[in-house]
Amino acid sequence: MISIEGLKVEFGVTPLFEDVSFVINKKDRIALVGKNGAGKSTLLKILAGLQRPTEGVVAVQRGVTIGYLPQVMVLSDTRTVIEETEMAFDHIAEMQARIDRMSQELAERTDYDSEGYHELIERFTHDNERFLMMGGTNYRAEMERTLTGLGFSRTDFERPTSEFSGGWRMRIELAKILLRRPDVLLLDEPTNHLDIESIQWLENFLKVCPGAVVLVSHDRAFINNVTNRTIEISCGHIYDYKVAYDEFVVLRKERREQQLRAYENQQKEIKDTEDFIERFRYKATKAVQVQSRIKQLEKIERIEVDEEDNSSLHLKFPPAMRSGNYPVICEGVRKAYGDHVVFHDVDLTIRRGEKVAFVGKNGEGKSTLVKCIMDEIPYEGQLTIGHNVLVGYFAQNQAQLLDENLTVFDTIDRVAKGDIRLKIRDILGAFMFGGEASDKKVKVLSGGERSRLAMIKLLLEPVNFLILDEPTNHLDMRSKDVLKEAIRDFDGTVIVVSHDREFLDGLVTKVYEFGGGLVKEHLGGIYDFLQKKRLESLDQLQLSQPSAAPAAKARKGEAPASESKLSYEALKEQNKRIRKLERQVADCEERIARIEEQVREVEERMATPEGASDMQLYERHQALKQQMAEVETEWEAAMMELEAMSN
Repeated sequence: MISIEGLKVEFGVTPLFEDVSFVINKKDRIALVGKNGAGKSTLLKILAGLQRPTEGVVAVQRGVTIGYLPQVMVLSDTRTVIEETEMAFDHIAEMQARIDRMSQELAERTDYDSEGYHELIERFTHDNERFLMMGGTNYRAEMERTLTGLGFSRTDFERPTSEFSGGWRMRIELAKILLRRPDVLLLDEPTNHLDIESIQWLENFLKVCPGAVVLVSHDRAFINNVTNRTIEISCGHIYDYKVAYDEFVVLRKERREQQLRAYENQQKEIKDTEDFIERFRYKATKAVQVQSRIKQLEKIERIEVDEEDNSSLHLKFPPAMRSGNYPVICEGVRKAYGDHVVFHDVDLTIRRGEKVAFVGKNGEGKSTLVKCIMDEIPYEGQLTIGHNVLVGYFAQNQAQLLDENLTVFDTIDRVAKGDIRLKIRDILGAFMFGGEASDKKVKVLSGGERSRLAMIKLLLEPVNFLILDEPTNHLDMRSKDVLKEAIRDFDGTVIVVSHDREFLDGLVTKVYEFGGGLVKEHLGGIYDFLQKKRLESLDQLQLSQPSAAPAAKARKGEAPASESKLSYEALKEQNKRIRKLERQVADCEERIARIEEQVREVEERMATPEGASDMQLYERHQALKQQMAEVETEWEAAMMELEAMSN
């Protein structure tokens, strides 16, 4: 689909990478990996046609479409969520007209054996398949399903995009790209602003999408679950592995050991040659041999060894005084902004030494409860902070509190104590501030760099209670490993707000789930929680999946499946099933509308002074929310089966 040959990119004197050649095939799921600054995002921009290489060719097969999601984007503020998402289908009419023209041409032409006729059939088949995958003119349901999968509620659809944060607006752009169904998807850190449920939805989407996927991500679990090929950019070159990331790590270690042995042998050979030249440089009888060795030395292609892996660096929090047995106790904690209740009746007790995770969709109150614990915002109920609790808090805006006039090194030097001061350079290197980067002023750092620096500073402060709000968003895998090990060895108490399953795995022993105004406690690790959630909410969806298999199988042939190939009885049964599913979808949508109206009425009563203390109203509200979730799951399952049968 895309062929890359002899690619070279230069910024200044040293090439970012050179002589890069590889091919992207249909169904490839490629993880593009390498240290920060290796050129991953640059390569994606070149593949997307947004940047020209210094040398080399990027050849895109005719008719192949590309969708690109950058890390930073600009959205219009003049449209609602649904209107902005609908921009993904602005080419539907154009595609329909093109298909109609080709259909007319096929009907009129009689040169059935000509090469031009066969090319026309291929173009028609390709465009028609994409048109059907996009839902043709019936794309509203597909838009709603995609937005819901990425975490939006139906009440969000008519809100202007200007009301949403950057993370949510990134989801809108992601929805637009996914809905266009491009042949090749280029995704640059797509999980940075997604919660766990949305990440899992995106994983499932990418696994079954018919085109190729090339992604850059520091979420190890995500790339392991999605990809089947790993391309590493290292030392200006690429290494192509036809395996998922975990297998790549093993093979990479073996390759580096081989490189190291070859490098050491070459260095010995170079030294022996240089010694010979130096020893006999001024002896006339050896002049020919000396000149021969000099030429030999010049022709040697120097072996480069991949950058050293610093993840073996061990950090340890400095000792702090022992806190009380219960650093945090919440009893009936409630937080509301006007009529909007973020959460209510929160009862939780975190014991000394526990490491717990706060998870849930964005906007459900995870960071809000953290701010309540930090006493940054008012709340109702009782929240008690234990005796001798020293809090180390990493917030999303933590980077803004750094002194801009200090250098990176000085910022850390001022908080480091004892022997750790001897390792400042190593610590900075592990968090991607190696070499000259440690001498940069804070004022010139990017937002991600400031966040990493704030994280290092926190690691060196004597605290006994850590609260980390999305600490891994700007860390690469090596830095996350360093941080995870430091937290695991930390003998204090930890709350982690995160969507990174790999980071949470083996780190937390309890999960608090935020959703529907409630906070539920789940004992066990993050995968225990996810397994339980999957059993609770996905049973019906999983039961419906086998029915989609025949349609998926039919699409693997050379031509799209058509109703004309079905027998009369099979066609009759298929149409009967489609009508039944359409009725089921319509019925679900009516039930959802009724429940939404009931929820609205209950919430209006809860907002009154009398209703605020009526526990039956809260129970009714929760029951309606649960009922809504069940009906939405039924609607999504019916829609998936209907789409599969319609295609």
